[in-house]
Amino acid sequence: MKIVTAFLCCLGLVSSMIAAGQDEFPAISHAELTAAMAAKKVTLIDVNGTSSYRNGRIPGAIDYATLRGDLPAALPKDKSALVVAYCGNEKCQAYRTAAKAVTALGYTNVRHYSPGIAGWRASGASVEKGAP
Repeated sequence: MKIVTAFLCCLGLVSSMIAAGQDEFPAISHAELTAAMAAKKVTLIDVNGTSSYRNGRIPGAIDYATLRGDLPAALPKDKSALVVAYCGNEKCQAYRTAAKAVTALGYTNVRHYSPGIAGWRASGASVEKGAP
C-alpha cells in the first residue's frame, strides 16, 4: 500500500509539473544565461517574430521566424549543447514552438528564458537591433 501511495503522490507531482510546463523545458536564470553567453556556450532562439527581432533581441539570438525552415543549419552539431528559447515575457508561451522543434531534432539540453525580451531589457542588459 505504501508503494501505491508513493506512486500516486509522485504522479500528482508530475501532473503538476506538466501543467506548469516545468518538465519539458526547464527555466534558465538571467545569471546562468549571461554566464553561458560569456562562455559562448549557448544558442539563443528568439520566437518574437522578425519585426520584434529587428527592434531588439538578446545579443547573438537567431530569429526563429526567419530560420524555422532551416533550423538545423543554425544549431550546433553537438545535440547536447545548450539551446535557449525565449519570447516576449513571463506569460508568453510562444517559446514552446521553437523548443519543441529543437527537441524534435534530437537536442537534449533545451531551456527557457522565462523573462523573455521584456525581462532582458528590464534587467538593463543590452540588446542587438537591426538585421543579423
